Amino acid sequence: MASRSVSRVKVATDRGVFMISVAAELAHMHPQTLRMYEARGLIEPKRSPKGTRLYSHEDVQQLRRIQQMTAELGLNLAGVERVLALEAEVEAMRAQIEELQLQALRTQVRLGEQLEELRRSFRAELAIPYRGGELVRASDLRPSWRTRGERRSDDP
Repeated sequence: MASRSVSRVKVATDRGVFMISVAAELAHMHPQTLRMYEARGLIEPKRSPKGTRLYSHEDVQQLRRIQQMTAELGLNLAGVERVLALEAEVEAMRAQIEELQLQALRTQVRLGEQLEELRRSFRAELAIPYRGGELVRASDLRPSWRTRGERRSDDP
């Protein structure tokens, strides 16, 4: 008995692989409907070097969505165009929001790092005196906490 081997090939979902008749069958439509949708700009199939329309898996999914909107939701093609345009706009806004959130996080981290650096630089210069509770520069305080005999470099 001869052994059969099965080879599987992965194809990108946006690569045009179906001719119009196959795509129409997969989407349960007439090929002329696909041509009409293409003329209205609802779908853009790839083209072979000889100009043959080649539909991708994504194109077939888009065709099914269009069919669902027209058949189940009762939208006309102008309504479908508007829905698709609004979906594209929402997706662009989502991408912009994600980018802005990322920028905000980066800025927040950078500001946190700068604040910590500032705190470290002032930590050496600030002291809390026992009287009044105000923060004062350590260099402005009297050297009362120093032990006898200890001198600062700026002391006379």
